[in-house]
Amino acid sequence: MFSRKLTRSIVVGGAAIAVAGGSYGIASATSGSGSTAAASTTPAASSSSPAAGSTTPAASSGSAGGASNARSGPAAGGSSGTVSGLSASGFTITTSAGQKVTVKEASSTTYQNGTSQASASAITIGEPVLVLGTTSSTTITATQVIVQPAGSEGPAASSAAGVVPFQQGAPATAKTVGQIPPDYTQGSGTLASGTTADKATEAALAAYPGGVVDRVVELANGEYEVHYIGVNWPHHIFVNQDFKVIGANA
Repeated sequence: MFSRKLTRSIVVGGAAIAVAGGSYGIASATSGSGSTAAASTTPAASSSSPAAGSTTPAASSGSAGGASNARSGPAAGGSSGTVSGLSASGFTITTSAGQKVTVKEASSTTYQNGTSQASASAITIGEPVLVLGTTSSTTITATQVIVQPAGSEGPAASSAAGVVPFQQGAPATAKTVGQIPPDYTQGSGTLASGTTADKATEAALAAYPGGVVDRVVELANGEYEVHYIGVNWPHHIFVNQDFKVIGANA
């Protein structure tokens, strides 16, 4: 395992780590009936698919409520994966679905190793981590980084959860599972932040590892829609007021 100190010294001395921005598709949401729905395997075309390497986040196209969760700038979110590179300004992770994520550290970033407080030196190549912070496309400015137990991230995790990795040009999968709030309309709700957004993000990433949460939206009924990018399914993960995942769709 490479040490963070040695690797950062090499980077500062002359080598820069190039990180793939990672393009993604965002499919239109399908409103659920509030009851468990049978999963459909019929592909649906993505409603927004930036070119490869794009770092400009796509806004939700819903119209209800004035699309208050549509945005053109960063919002609270996060991702989880295995540390795959270190740099002078942060590190990169590769999610269990193969998405590359750039993590920027700040003086205010806090670190944990499991449940214990730690320092930046705990971040080494090969470590599985959970990153929470402000997300802009596939770049996260970290507020908190948590080193997780070995084996908590890997391709098998996404496969078991049914996550469909992003593939350029591939249609999104039209699929609905679990319970979708009956009055949900894509674009409705208001952006969540702080501890609320962190808890919803953690719940979504635990249930569906592999993607990047680029915003959390509080719905009118007090539940949350967690918006997922970097995968072809799911794109919307629904979390209740107890921060339990109750459903997902494209």
